[in-house]
Amino acid sequence: MKNLRLLSKKFLLIIFILLTSFKSHSSDKPIDIWNLNEENKDQNSESISLINQSNNSITETSIYKNVSNNENLGVVQDTFLSSEKIEITGLYDPQDYDLDINMWSNSDGDQLKNLFGRIAKLNLSEDASELMNISILTNAHYPNKNITEKEFLLLRSDWLIKSSNFDLIEDYINQNKSLNDNPKLSRHFIDHYLSESNLEKACDIFSGNSKPITDEYLSKFNIYCLISLGKTEEAQLILDLKKELGFKDKYFEKKIDFLLGYTSKIDDTVSDKSILDFHLAHKTNPNFQFEPNEKTSKIIWKYLSSANLLSSFKEIDITEIDKILNIEKAVHNKNYSEKDLFEIYMRFQFNINQLLNVKESFKTLSGVEARALLYQKILLESEMIEKLKLLEILKNSFKKDNINNAFDIELKKFLKKINPTEIPDNLTSFYYTNIDLDNNSPDEIKYNNDIMYQSKLINYFNGDYAKSKIEKDVNNFLKKIKKNKKYSFSKKDVIFLESLKADGVKISDKFDDLYVISENEMPTDMQVMINNNETGATLLRIIEVIGQDRLDRMDEDTIYFIISALNQLKIDSIRNKILFKVLPLKV
Repeated sequence: MKNLRLLSKKFLLIIFILLTSFKSHSSDKPIDIWNLNEENKDQNSESISLINQSNNSITETSIYKNVSNNENLGVVQDTFLSSEKIEITGLYDPQDYDLDINMWSNSDGDQLKNLFGRIAKLNLSEDASELMNISILTNAHYPNKNITEKEFLLLRSDWLIKSSNFDLIEDYINQNKSLNDNPKLSRHFIDHYLSESNLEKACDIFSGNSKPITDEYLSKFNIYCLISLGKTEEAQLILDLKKELGFKDKYFEKKIDFLLGYTSKIDDTVSDKSILDFHLAHKTNPNFQFEPNEKTSKIIWKYLSSANLLSSFKEIDITEIDKILNIEKAVHNKNYSEKDLFEIYMRFQFNINQLLNVKESFKTLSGVEARALLYQKILLESEMIEKLKLLEILKNSFKKDNINNAFDIELKKFLKKINPTEIPDNLTSFYYTNIDLDNNSPDEIKYNNDIMYQSKLINYFNGDYAKSKIEKDVNNFLKKIKKNKKYSFSKKDVIFLESLKADGVKISDKFDDLYVISENEMPTDMQVMINNNETGATLLRIIEVIGQDRLDRMDEDTIYFIISALNQLKIDSIRNKILFKVLPLKV
């Protein structure tokens, strides 16, 4: 250890040389990410040469070498250098969605912050979430009015954290080759996998990083990952350099010293300030024990569960009500098994009178005892309607104590055994709210050639029609409609025709009197955004309108102005996808 520390001091001057050389490129001049900076090559080569001259034991496979040239290096180098600015980041090619690299350029930052803030309060539907991912993850220039690059990146990170699509987060971090621009997001990713006891996955994110790590938490995690990969010398060198530059974390250092074998004394202190601190306490103490309580964070509960550190339900005494309450909260947060919780309920002892008069008896008991009594009675009840009533009472008991999700999987199992045709009207809402209906099978499109927007003409939006053919077929269809006095034009027919016209499909003027285009249906603020060519902001506004609704269940007036907005902005790819969700008849 002393040799390593002497070595670190020996190289401290060189690190400052590197620091200076990297800072010289951190100017305000934008960097073209499509043509990576070639100027760093000579200076980086010079820096590597200085390191090798100072000590021949540090070779080209040192921590300073770019990870792309060392496939076996699971963790990227860690120094304290500033990273270059990147003006364009994202995940998707703008052309894939008929978007533009300047989709945010005309937007006002204050307005964007307001829109993101309103959307953050919504529980977006799958349709809205998909559109949100496209909007914020398309490669584009950052907005520059009343918002900084850092603020915009944070808005993007906040969404990804809220949605917690970890495959998407991983793709985004890896493709943009930097953990530093998104430290909050990067930490969310590695903490998630560490909480699942998946250290390999957590550490793997560092292998895709090509820039020096500047965030302290990520840097500490990187050091631990290096140790877990057996790269102890690299880990120690990084830690010593950090300490030379003022890093102080006695808790972390003690744990690392133990892992490196510099001390055999077990430090039994446990910190749950972060999942990394907690994990290190577990890994450095063979006799590790921790009793969670109501103040214990969800992520620590999750770690305890995944690492099999929670006390077995068989060891919990039914008189320990506080512990059972904590377990109920853990089940609610999906960190403990529902089945194990109900096994605990089965161990409570009730007299025959309490079971016979359960609807009155449970009111005199504490929350845990009441739920145990109700559950036992549900198992004994043979009458379907009475069982359903008790299930509703039990579910409401969980809701009352804000642990609604603790009775989710088991409730669905009960409900699946009940014939929905036998459910009385006063319990149908409870039944359908809490049972999972099988929506996995894809809907098949059924064409109805008597209705224009449900006819095979809609296949134009799927790319199955030549422009000349769709013009001929649509005009022929309209000719038939004009002769059919009983045909009533719907709003969806109008949406269909207006979308064709937006694409340049020529429709004869003699059919103009078949329908009237409604005016002033577009929200004023959205039309202003469209007029200013604020594509990104308009998409956010559409996402807000969709909210938690499914597109195929939204009213026709709302769909009309959404499609109208996309027509005006010529975002055909997204528009076509929406049209195929809302126009066809599906069975």
